[in-house]
Amino acid sequence: MTISLKNIGKRYNYEWIFRGVNYDFSPENNYVILGANGSGKSTLLQVITGSLTSSEGEIAYSDSTIENTRAIIETENIFSRLSYCAPYLDLFEELTLIESIEFQEKFKPFQKGLTTKQIIEITELEKAKDKQLKYYSSGMKQRVRLALAVLADTSLLLLDEPTSNLDKKAIDWYQQLVNEHSKERMIIVASNQQEYEYPFCNTQLLIEDYKQK
Repeated sequence: MTISLKNIGKRYNYEWIFRGVNYDFSPENNYVILGANGSGKSTLLQVITGSLTSSEGEIAYSDSTIENTRAIIETENIFSRLSYCAPYLDLFEELTLIESIEFQEKFKPFQKGLTTKQIIEITELEKAKDKQLKYYSSGMKQRVRLALAVLADTSLLLLDEPTSNLDKKAIDWYQQLVNEHSKERMIIVASNQQEYEYPFCNTQLLIEDYKQK
Protein backbone atom coordinates (compact mmCIF):
# COMPACT_ATOMS: atom_id res chain seq x y z
CA MET A 1 0.00 0.00 0.00
CA THR A 2 1.11 3.56 -0.77
CA ILE A 3 -0.23 6.54 1.19
CA SER A 4 0.07 10.02 -0.31
CA LEU A 5 -0.46 13.14 1.78
CA LYS A 6 -1.08 16.27 -0.28
CA ASN A 7 -0.92 19.61 1.54
CA ILE A 8 -2.39 18.05 4.68
CA GLY A 9 -3.12 20.39 7.57
CA LYS A 10 -5.00 20.04 10.84
CA ARG A 11 -6.19 22.76 13.15
CA TYR A 12 -8.32 23.06 16.26
CA ASN A 13 -10.28 26.31 16.38
CA TYR A 14 -7.77 28.85 15.02
CA GLU A 15 -4.58 27.01 15.96
CA TRP A 16 -2.82 24.96 13.30
CA ILE A 17 -1.30 21.77 14.70
CA PHE A 18 0.60 21.19 11.46
CA ARG A 19 0.21 22.40 7.91
CA GLY A 20 1.54 21.74 4.41
CA VAL A 21 2.38 18.06 4.86
CA ASN A 22 3.31 16.65 1.46
CA TYR A 23 4.61 13.14 1.94
CA ASP A 24 4.45 9.66 0.42
CA PHE A 25 4.59 6.49 2.51
CA SER A 26 5.65 3.56 0.33
CA PRO A 27 5.60 -0.16 1.23
CA GLU A 28 9.34 -0.70 0.82
CA ASN A 29 10.04 1.42 3.93
CA ASN A 30 9.03 1.62 7.58
CA TYR A 31 8.52 5.08 9.05
CA VAL A 32 8.70 6.89 12.36
CA ILE A 33 6.95 10.22 12.96
CA LEU A 34 9.06 12.03 15.54
CA GLY A 35 8.04 14.89 17.79
CA ALA A 36 7.77 16.04 21.39
CA ASN A 37 4.65 15.40 23.46
CA GLY A 38 1.83 17.58 22.15
CA SER A 39 3.57 18.29 18.84
CA GLY A 40 0.87 16.70 16.66
CA LYS A 41 2.41 13.36 15.76
CA SER A 42 -0.53 11.38 17.19
CA THR A 43 -2.94 13.68 15.36
CA LEU A 44 -1.14 13.04 12.06
CA LEU A 45 -1.24 9.30 12.69
CA GLN A 46 -4.99 9.49 13.29
CA VAL A 47 -5.44 11.45 10.05
CA ILE A 48 -3.57 8.67 8.24
CA THR A 49 -5.89 6.04 9.77
CA GLY A 50 -8.95 8.01 8.72
CA SER A 51 -10.19 8.34 12.30
CA LEU A 52 -9.62 12.12 12.07
CA THR A 53 -10.41 14.31 9.09
CA SER A 54 -7.78 16.83 8.00
CA SER A 55 -8.70 20.52 7.96
CA GLU A 56 -7.19 20.93 4.51
CA GLY A 57 -5.48 18.82 1.87
CA GLU A 58 -6.10 15.32 0.56
CA ILE A 59 -4.97 11.83 1.47
CA ALA A 60 -4.91 9.00 -1.08
CA TYR A 61 -4.41 5.28 -0.59
CA SER A 62 -3.39 2.92 -3.39
CA ASP A 63 -2.04 -0.54 -4.15
CA SER A 64 0.38 -1.48 -6.90
CA THR A 65 -1.04 -3.75 -9.61
CA ILE A 66 0.55 -6.32 -11.89
CA GLU A 67 0.51 -3.70 -14.68
CA ASN A 68 2.74 -1.54 -12.42
CA THR A 69 0.02 1.04 -11.92
CA ARG A 70 -1.74 2.12 -8.73
CA ALA A 71 -5.23 0.95 -7.84
CA ILE A 72 -7.01 3.52 -5.68
CA ILE A 73 -8.36 2.33 -2.33
CA GLU A 74 -11.45 4.19 -1.18
CA THR A 75 -11.16 5.77 2.27
CA GLU A 76 -14.14 3.82 3.61
CA ASN A 77 -12.30 0.57 2.77
CA ILE A 78 -9.01 1.43 4.45
CA PHE A 79 -10.04 0.16 7.89
CA SER A 80 -9.88 -3.50 6.89
CA ARG A 81 -6.31 -3.04 5.64
CA LEU A 82 -4.78 -1.45 8.72
CA SER A 83 -4.11 -2.20 12.38
CA TYR A 84 -3.77 0.60 14.91
CA CYS A 85 -2.43 0.56 18.45
CA ALA A 86 -2.30 3.49 20.87
CA PRO A 87 -2.29 3.61 24.68
CA TYR A 88 -5.40 5.81 24.68
CA LEU A 89 -7.51 3.33 22.68
CA ASP A 90 -10.18 1.76 24.88
CA LEU A 91 -10.44 -1.99 25.25
CA PHE A 92 -13.70 -3.78 26.00
CA GLU A 93 -12.80 -4.20 29.62
CA GLU A 94 -15.76 -6.43 30.49
CA LEU A 95 -14.29 -9.08 28.16
CA THR A 96 -11.60 -11.58 29.08
CA LEU A 97 -8.47 -11.98 26.97
CA ILE A 98 -9.96 -15.04 25.29
CA GLU A 99 -13.18 -13.16 24.51
CA SER A 100 -11.26 -10.12 23.21
CA ILE A 101 -9.34 -12.25 20.73
CA GLU A 102 -12.47 -14.07 19.56
CA PHE A 103 -14.36 -10.78 19.22
CA GLN A 104 -11.68 -9.16 17.03
CA GLU A 105 -11.47 -12.23 14.81
CA LYS A 106 -15.09 -11.70 13.78
CA PHE A 107 -14.22 -8.52 11.86
CA LYS A 108 -10.42 -8.64 11.40
CA PRO A 109 -8.76 -12.06 10.91
CA PHE A 110 -5.41 -12.89 12.44
CA GLN A 111 -2.28 -13.86 10.52
CA LYS A 112 -1.56 -17.31 9.11
CA GLY A 113 -4.44 -19.01 10.82
CA LEU A 114 -3.22 -18.17 14.31
CA THR A 115 -5.42 -19.81 16.92
CA THR A 116 -6.69 -18.16 20.10
CA LYS A 117 -4.41 -20.44 22.12
CA GLN A 118 -1.35 -19.40 20.09
CA ILE A 119 -2.17 -15.71 20.42
CA ILE A 120 -2.53 -16.05 24.19
CA GLU A 121 0.85 -17.78 24.32
CA ILE A 122 2.39 -14.93 22.32
CA THR A 123 1.02 -12.35 24.76
CA GLU A 124 2.58 -14.31 27.66
CA LEU A 125 -0.63 -13.64 29.61
CA GLU A 126 -1.79 -17.26 29.91
CA LYS A 127 -2.37 -17.02 33.66
CA ALA A 128 -4.78 -14.10 33.15
CA LYS A 129 -6.60 -15.39 30.06
CA ASP A 130 -9.92 -15.84 31.88
CA LYS A 131 -9.73 -12.56 33.79
CA GLN A 132 -11.68 -9.50 32.65
CA LEU A 133 -9.41 -6.84 31.16
CA LYS A 134 -10.60 -4.28 33.70
CA TYR A 135 -8.50 -6.16 36.25
CA TYR A 136 -5.33 -5.99 34.11
CA SER A 137 -2.49 -3.61 34.89
CA SER A 138 -1.75 -0.80 32.41
CA GLY A 139 1.21 -2.79 31.08
CA MET A 140 -0.88 -5.92 30.56
CA LYS A 141 -3.53 -3.89 28.71
CA GLN A 142 -0.86 -2.46 26.42
CA ARG A 143 0.34 -5.99 25.65
CA VAL A 144 -3.21 -6.86 24.62
CA ARG A 145 -3.49 -3.78 22.39
CA LEU A 146 -0.16 -4.55 20.73
CA ALA A 147 -0.92 -8.22 20.18
CA LEU A 148 -4.34 -7.52 18.66
CA ALA A 149 -2.83 -4.94 16.28
CA VAL A 150 0.42 -6.67 15.32
CA LEU A 151 -1.06 -10.15 14.88
CA ALA A 152 -3.96 -8.98 12.69
CA ASP A 153 -3.71 -9.86 9.01
CA THR A 154 -3.25 -6.34 7.63
CA SER A 155 -0.80 -4.71 5.24
CA LEU A 156 -0.41 -1.50 7.30
CA LEU A 157 0.54 -1.32 10.99
CA LEU A 158 0.33 2.00 12.87
CA LEU A 159 1.76 2.27 16.39
CA ASP A 160 1.42 5.37 18.55
CA GLU A 161 4.01 5.44 21.37
CA PRO A 162 3.81 1.63 21.52
CA THR A 163 6.02 1.13 24.59
CA SER A 164 3.82 3.27 26.86
CA ASN A 165 3.37 1.49 30.23
CA LEU A 166 5.85 -1.27 29.29
CA ASP A 167 8.82 -2.24 31.44
CA LYS A 168 12.19 -3.36 30.05
CA LYS A 169 11.14 -7.00 29.70
CA ALA A 170 7.92 -6.03 27.95
CA ILE A 171 9.79 -3.67 25.59
CA ASP A 172 11.98 -6.60 24.55
CA TRP A 173 8.79 -8.63 24.03
CA TYR A 174 7.31 -5.83 21.88
CA GLN A 175 10.38 -5.62 19.65
CA GLN A 176 10.38 -9.38 19.14
CA LEU A 177 6.63 -9.34 18.40
CA VAL A 178 7.04 -6.77 15.62
CA ASN A 179 10.17 -8.38 14.19
CA GLU A 180 8.54 -11.80 13.96
CA HIS A 181 5.10 -10.79 12.71
CA SER A 182 5.54 -7.69 10.55
CA LYS A 183 8.09 -8.61 7.89
CA GLU A 184 5.82 -8.02 4.88
CA ARG A 185 3.86 -4.95 5.85
CA MET A 186 4.46 -1.21 6.15
CA ILE A 187 4.89 0.13 9.68
CA ILE A 188 4.39 3.74 10.80
CA VAL A 189 5.32 4.58 14.40
CA ALA A 190 4.70 7.84 16.27
CA SER A 191 7.34 8.41 18.93
CA ASN A 192 8.80 11.16 21.09
CA GLN A 193 12.40 10.15 20.35
CA GLN A 194 12.33 6.80 22.24
CA GLU A 195 14.62 4.86 19.90
CA TYR A 196 13.67 1.47 21.32
CA GLU A 197 10.15 2.06 19.97
CA TYR A 198 11.24 2.04 16.32
CA PRO A 199 14.49 0.07 15.69
CA PHE A 200 12.84 -1.46 12.59
CA CYS A 201 12.08 1.96 10.99
CA ASN A 202 14.46 3.25 8.31
CA THR A 203 12.79 6.58 7.46
CA GLN A 204 11.98 9.55 9.69
CA LEU A 205 9.36 12.28 9.38
CA LEU A 206 9.84 15.23 11.75
CA ILE A 207 6.51 16.79 12.67
CA GLU A 208 8.27 20.01 13.65
CA ASP A 209 9.04 20.58 9.96
CA TYR A 210 5.32 21.20 9.41
CA LYS A 211 4.58 23.55 12.29
CA GLN A 212 3.43 27.09 11.64
CA LYS A 213 6.32 29.56 11.89
